[in-house]
Amino acid sequence: MSSVPPTAIDVYDSPHHFEPLLPQNRLDELVEKTRIVFEKSHAMRGALCPPAREAVRELVREMNSYYSNRIEGQSTHPANVSKALQKNFSDNPEVAQRQRIALAHIEAERELESDAELTEAQALRSDFLLRAHASLYGRLSEDDRRTTDDRIVQPGQIRDAEVSVGRHHAPAFASLPRFLARMDQVYGRVQGVDALLYTIAAAHHRTAWTHAFIDGNGRAARLQTHTALCRLSGGLWSVNRGLARNRDTYYAMLSNADMPRQGDLDGRGNLSEKMLWEWCSYFIDLCDDQVSFMTRMFDVQGLRDRVKGLVLVRSQSSDYQHYRSEAVLPLLHVLLAGSVSRGDFAQMTGLGERVARSVISQLLKDGLLVSDSHRADLRIGFPLDALSTIFPNLYPEAAAANLE
Repeated sequence: MSSVPPTAIDVYDSPHHFEPLLPQNRLDELVEKTRIVFEKSHAMRGALCPPAREAVRELVREMNSYYSNRIEGQSTHPANVSKALQKNFSDNPEVAQRQRIALAHIEAERELESDAELTEAQALRSDFLLRAHASLYGRLSEDDRRTTDDRIVQPGQIRDAEVSVGRHHAPAFASLPRFLARMDQVYGRVQGVDALLYTIAAAHHRTAWTHAFIDGNGRAARLQTHTALCRLSGGLWSVNRGLARNRDTYYAMLSNADMPRQGDLDGRGNLSEKMLWEWCSYFIDLCDDQVSFMTRMFDVQGLRDRVKGLVLVRSQSSDYQHYRSEAVLPLLHVLLAGSVSRGDFAQMTGLGERVARSVISQLLKDGLLVSDSHRADLRIGFPLDALSTIFPNLYPEAAAANLE
């Protein structure tokens, strides 16, 4: 005998209204997929030398900012994001505002990642969610925190008004501390490998469902999710990329997990356990897709061929007059083995001192080499205009014309 599905609740004001907080059935399927993601991620992290890994992390931070803001419909061209990092802001007020938001996201993510002692469980707690929101919005002026209905978002403060998002009526604001405390009881205690990804996924949904802030809920939730994944990903891959590239599916899956329970075979909570499982499965599949993609990008032979191709093509172009094929070997060394001195780089080219200096200067100007000073070692860089060759399809928006 099956029961009648519950009717919609007029006001969500008790934590039992968003139970279950975790899927309860078919966990073995989620665990199996989680272990595959762990295996791939750990193998991938050893593919690059530390300076190259750090360069990829910085690139991923830019991508995270771009994609998270694109999900919210407030992105600016990747070139403008890179310019914002150099404090170069557009004369167009709307573009400049989006640049400031992008920069705030990058700086907030860097700050949140910097706590080496932070555990996944701590990252999933509500106090960290408030910290993520404060870290982002605390970097913005009052005007940049103004919503379309002329409210000012207060960094890290839970909302003091009722809100609706589409068909979803978020919990009553007076009850939010109880909802957040319940999430802490469940998500703030995750341990081990098996439950990690479906717990992060479930926390992401229930955080979005709770809608703790006047605005910035999606951005704060994605910052929290990224940080909770950071020990696993090493910052080298990002689920944000997958979520943004399938934005409609992302929103549809979140919306499905808002559904009330559909009879006796759909768990024992108020919300659908089946739809929560589907969301968690979808999220883990996205993690698998992103780590698999980056693993292919880090394949040594393929990476070697693409860097070689980039240098050889540019050496034949009048736009890159100081590119020489002799730069391939030392550039690959910097990419795969680590930083070198300018003298060692020049020696590896086999070119004369003057020509080698010109090659190094050109590579520094174009961002393929990076150095902290005129005397510091050289390390690899990944400039936007080279990404389509070095990492095909990783960040295709960067190669599009900037019409802003």
